[in-house]
Amino acid sequence: MTLKRRNVLAISATTAIAILAANVPQASAQTLMDLLRGNTRRPEPVQVAPPPPPQPVAPPRVKGPSYYTYKTDSLVRVDFSAIQPVRDPAHAALEQENVDLQPVGSTQAVAREDEELIEAVEAVLEEDDEAPNEATTASPDAATQDTAADDEEAPTATATGDVPADPAAPVEEVQSAEPLTDAQIAALQDFELVAEKEAAEAIVAYYSQHPDFVWVDNGAPNDAARAAIRTLADAATHGLNPADYSVALPSEDDDRALAAFEMELSARILRYARDARSGRVDPNRISGYHDFEPKALDRVALLGEAAASEDIASLLEGQHPGNPRYKALRAELAELRRSAENDIVVEPNTVIRPGETNAELPKLLTLIERQAGDAFRAEHGELLTRSLGTELYSQELVPLIKAAQSAAGVGDDGIVGPRTIQAIAGDSKAARIEKVEIAMERLRWLPSDLTDRYVFINTPAFEATYIEDGAEKLSMRTVVGGQGTQTYFFQDEIEYVEFHPYWGVPRSILVNKYLPKLYSDPSYLDRNGFEVVNSRGQTVSSSSVNWGQYGANIPFDVRQKPGGGNALGEMKIMFPNRHAIYMHDTPDKHLFDRENRALSNGCVRLADPRAMAAAVLGWDRSDIVARLEQPHSRENLSKKMPVYVSYFTAWPTQAGEVEYYNDTYGRDAKMRAAIDKVDAVRVSGV
Repeated sequence: MTLKRRNVLAISATTAIAILAANVPQASAQTLMDLLRGNTRRPEPVQVAPPPPPQPVAPPRVKGPSYYTYKTDSLVRVDFSAIQPVRDPAHAALEQENVDLQPVGSTQAVAREDEELIEAVEAVLEEDDEAPNEATTASPDAATQDTAADDEEAPTATATGDVPADPAAPVEEVQSAEPLTDAQIAALQDFELVAEKEAAEAIVAYYSQHPDFVWVDNGAPNDAARAAIRTLADAATHGLNPADYSVALPSEDDDRALAAFEMELSARILRYARDARSGRVDPNRISGYHDFEPKALDRVALLGEAAASEDIASLLEGQHPGNPRYKALRAELAELRRSAENDIVVEPNTVIRPGETNAELPKLLTLIERQAGDAFRAEHGELLTRSLGTELYSQELVPLIKAAQSAAGVGDDGIVGPRTIQAIAGDSKAARIEKVEIAMERLRWLPSDLTDRYVFINTPAFEATYIEDGAEKLSMRTVVGGQGTQTYFFQDEIEYVEFHPYWGVPRSILVNKYLPKLYSDPSYLDRNGFEVVNSRGQTVSSSSVNWGQYGANIPFDVRQKPGGGNALGEMKIMFPNRHAIYMHDTPDKHLFDRENRALSNGCVRLADPRAMAAAVLGWDRSDIVARLEQPHSRENLSKKMPVYVSYFTAWPTQAGEVEYYNDTYGRDAKMRAAIDKVDAVRVSGV
């Protein structure tokens, strides 16, 4: 093939341009042609910015429990068509013939089958009387002596085992229950009654087994019904809403109205009993920080107790907690409702720091002046008098405020905060009533009998108390969980005390607190007295682990060895639970001087752990000191002891005086919202 000159030149130019393009990236076609012809200088290579370095991955976090939007129990319509009465033959015959049941001891209309049964029983008894008594035949003298002795000690028993009544004594008339007729039960189909699901089922079950009136006699509400209604109407004295249990007496002698009244009163009594025993609110639906087993209530059995009771008011009152703390709260509620409002009310969430101006300060200074003792006036009286009315928190006032804080029993940091306001100004009347009502509701979550020996931890009070023989033997300051690591509300049992303990770092703390440090310093745990243990139980160096590759699912356990820097200090008092909460010592003793001691990762730090350990073990304090001279060890309690990790913004002292505390975690508002939702559902009936 013969190539023409212009073709050869074209191929050569194309090749040259390709070579230039490879060496001059991002150059235009015109630039390449200019280079080929030599018309321009070779351009400088385009500078391409290097890619940015990879950004460090943010450490994962483990979230704590959540607060929920409260969900109430739904109400259902009672299915009266499901009531299938089980009647005995005599009962059915009487109802069919419309014959009234007569008192025991009077002439009774009895079905023929029952007459025949009685005749048969009497015949058997007569045969037994005619048969010779073996004991009498064998030893007539002994039998005679025994009989004589029996005659002296007790009346002669009949063949049925009953002691015959004195003929001169009046016969007690025992009234039989008045039956609900099939027509009355059928008429209930037109009556709409809504109740909690368990209550609705219990009504059907009870009246199927016992198709008799409990609250109606002789065509009218009986005394038991009127006593029950009075008790339900008194619900406000227990911090409950009387409207939740309201039942109107029927206005006329109407069979249908009486049957409807019977069922409605039974439903409201079942609601009242449930609320009194375990509260209107399910704590586990408020937040994940609550952990309680539901309390059992046999509603069918309760209706049976009500039917048999001679004192229905006592039966209903007995459903409430029976401990002295509940009684003290109830008495406080009654007293508050009779009392007048405080003449000076300080905004409870006030915070004033030195140098700031606040309109609440004059109110606080006035209250300090009212409460000042002689020693306080001698040291600060002149300054206090001169400063009344000022809104400026000057440096000059700081020692005065600190002294007032100390006198009120709160941390003297010189900063006016909610606990200082609480201690000096107290709550308004309305706020105190609210706290007492909520405290009574929370107390229903705990056992009615707290027992004679237990430990009670009240988070808002920052206090732990040891009770023995029903009396307070020991009380101390605590440090509890912070806002993001709140201490739970639950009950458990103390099992053992561990001396010079290891601290097993909870997963949430390992991820949230230590993992960010380990990303930049893998040897952090090695240098700070921690041990890292793999899934095979082998101890490994923290610096040998690539902490960034696991996210929050770290396949290692981390624990801090005993020693002076151990976060648990000298000991921990254990009540093993799924929340990893317990009582323990701490090297950070200065925290107990703070006003707000919500500072821990959720556990309860004790100001005097040696005293608490001695109390729960039943030892002398010297025994604890001697045990601490030994290395790591554990001592089991001879008998497990209840511990209540609680949350009460109003709580009675041993003497019954109710003290009030700041709502550390803001749980009272969430509790009130839940109660209001329950009331709204009950009013609407849906």
